Amino acid sequence: MYTQSDFNEQSILNKKKRYRRAAVLILAVAVLAGMIKWGFFSRNIDVTNEDQTLWDKVANIVTFGRVSSQEDQEYKANYTMPKEEKDRLDILILGLRGADDPEGDQAGSMLTDTMLVFSFDKKTQRASLISIPRDLYVIIRKGKKDKINAAYEAGLLTDQGSKPVRELVSKISGVYIDNVLVINFTSFKKIIDELGGIDIELSKPFAEKQQWGYEFSLPAGKNHLDGQSALYYSRSRYSTSDFDRSNRQQQVIAAIKNKVMELNFLNDPIKTLSVLNTLRNNIDTDFNIWDVPGLLSLAKQINEAYNNTEHYVISTDNLVYETHIDGIYVLLPKGENFEGIKKLFQEVLNPSL
Repeated sequence: MYTQSDFNEQSILNKKKRYRRAAVLILAVAVLAGMIKWGFFSRNIDVTNEDQTLWDKVANIVTFGRVSSQEDQEYKANYTMPKEEKDRLDILILGLRGADDPEGDQAGSMLTDTMLVFSFDKKTQRASLISIPRDLYVIIRKGKKDKINAAYEAGLLTDQGSKPVRELVSKISGVYIDNVLVINFTSFKKIIDELGGIDIELSKPFAEKQQWGYEFSLPAGKNHLDGQSALYYSRSRYSTSDFDRSNRQQQVIAAIKNKVMELNFLNDPIKTLSVLNTLRNNIDTDFNIWDVPGLLSLAKQINEAYNNTEHYVISTDNLVYETHIDGIYVLLPKGENFEGIKKLFQEVLNPSL
């Protein structure tokens, strides 16, 4: 039999839960405003905390590359898990093609065509955003190699959620990935439309003649894009390289940040809550922060640091080179190791190094 005290206690717990959800939604806006969105949303990614590596756990998934015994030894030597850094926050942001992608049937709707790492140093207040190329050819599990954009799908197929890709990117970058945020491109479109579109400035005209069934083009100068146009602009790849696309995606993220910062709860609470609800319903994350004061403080720090965020795209101009393996286009790290990539991730927040 329930007593009045039981109901009072439950009421207090419910209030705490609402406060936590509200705080994380605020953080979602701050990180979207200060890089991207995250939070403790309704569809959390299942990430285990067992002390087992991707190398030991991922089941047999068909990939086109096989690992030799020499590469087996190289993996054990070079794919090492970095230690967690208490003063550094690293978040992996993944963009999925999604089930409605026109290439989804042939290429896989759960491949992560967008891979970004947002890093934030809590002491120095420095932040960075680094794009990882989807065609980077890596060992994604014991005995198998594939493009890095298949790692998240591998985790889903083996019921491990985002843990495999989180571990893999940690080993390649040399920094401990604390959390993962996943959004598909349909959600991307919804969020921009909910914001009323975004504004981007182009130094020269942009055109994609093949990919979307008609010629999509934007003139030089200021452009206001709705969700569909922003999707086309950020995903077009036939007329330009994947590296150019990564730069455009970072440009669109910055534009989203600007629109989010324009939200004013007091002046337009309905729109603000609508945007927050869209974020909540269209983002998957393993982020799970329960300390509300700490959450809000972190959100404020990241938001203030965004204007000084360093932006980088790993490309053939710097750390990787193009080749073909089994007739398939891939990218390999220069020097045949990840030392250059690891150095970038370390130095971007520590210029004194």
